[in-house]
Formats: sequence, C-alpha cells, structure tokens
Amino acid sequence: MGFLKNKTAIVTGASRGIGRAIALMLAAEGCDVAFSYRKSRDAAKSLESEIKEKGCRVKASRVDIRNFDQVKAWVEKTRKHFGRLDILVNNAGIIIDKALMLMGEDDWKGVIDTNLNGTFNATRACIVSFLKQKSGQIINISSVSGSIGLPRQVNYSASKGGMNAFTRALAKEVAAYGVRVNAVAPGFIETDMLAGLDDKYKEQVLSFIPLGRIGRVADVAAAVRFLLSEQGRYITGQILHVDGGLAMKE
Repeated sequence: MGFLKNKTAIVTGASRGIGRAIALMLAAEGCDVAFSYRKSRDAAKSLESEIKEKGCRVKASRVDIRNFDQVKAWVEKTRKHFGRLDILVNNAGIIIDKALMLMGEDDWKGVIDTNLNGTFNATRACIVSFLKQKSGQIINISSVSGSIGLPRQVNYSASKGGMNAFTRALAKEVAAYGVRVNAVAPGFIETDMLAGLDDKYKEQVLSFIPLGRIGRVADVAAAVRFLLSEQGRYITGQILHVDGGLAMKE
C-alpha cells in the first residue's frame, strides 16, 4: 500500500473530472475515501466500485455543499463511519461564465455559494477534529482565474481569489496545531467543463499557455499527491499553479 494507508480523506465534488482523479489517486495510496456528489449518481457509483477494487473503504454521499447543516452532518457521519479524518480536499465547484453587464444575481450567488461558501462549510466541519488531533491536511482546488483574473469570469475569479486568501489565512491560524493548508490552482484542464468550449476558443487558449497544451486531470492529482506526501511536509499556505505557465505570462 501507499503512504496514505489507514488514513481517511474527504473529497467534495468527486464524481467526475479533477475530483475523481484525486479520489482515485488517494485510493491508490491506500487512503479510505468519502466523497460527495451533486447529481451524477451513476458516476458516483462507478467511482465507488473503482476505489473498492483498490482495496480501500469508500462512501459516496449526495450532499449540497452550499448547505452548512447538511455538510456538517455529512462530515460527522463520515468521521463516525471511518473512525478518523485526516485529509480534506475542497474540490466542489461550478462555473457560470458571463460578462458582468449580463450577469444576474443568481449567476453571482450560485458560483460564490458553491465555490467559496462550500469551501467554508466543509472546512468548518472538519477543522475541530484536525485541531484536536493536532494533525490534518486541507487542499483547496482553486484556479488560475483566482490569481490572474479572466474576462467573463468575474464571479468565478472572485470565488477562487477568495479561496486563495482563505488558504493563506487559515494556514497561519492552524500551523501551530500541525495542520497544513494549501491550494492547487489548475489552468485549462481536459474536463467536461472544457469540453463545452468551441474549437476556436480552445485555439486561443493554447496560444496563451507557454507549454502549448491543455493539462490533464492526472497533472492536478499529482500536485495534490506531492503536497500530501512527506516531500511536502514543510509546505503550507501556498498556491501551487498547475497551468502550463499560464499565470506566469501575466
């Protein structure tokens, strides 16, 4: 087994894309995994099966990450079911791209409530356990958009920029308790979210990426793995960009 044997991780929004890749990476390292999903029940069941095949315990739960009480109950149930909590990966997120002049209140609130408030909800539910045991790791899945800002993503950029500040502030707050908090900020990654973009826009995107290619979900999972590993034990409060150099061009 890997370096996370006998550990338990919570991953929000893991039924597909980046969250799914992270959950599978954790299981490959021997970690038991509890993950939430919003709609994709079939995808969640499929991921459960794959994790079980790796010899790890797993529990998928349909959770509205925006609901504080629901998230708190889910985390407590997870802690009792697995007997411990060691890792939280705040991955759940949505994107609603629009020019600000066309953006409605629901477009703004929907993204903020899921991406930023959801991160607060899950972290608040886990943090007491981490502080009591004087150990724990939190990885927030941010975005290059939160560091450099992207047009037509004012809501998304604000949510991810807030997540970056949340990461740095909390890292300072809990470091004395042996808890580390970091963020991984992907650029353009091959996911369902990206698949919805037209080819012309994708060509434009590639012209801004120094490495000249779209990233893979495995690239993001590898960064999370590094931060969780012994090699990352002296790293906290950092935003690790996995973007092919996109943020660097700014």
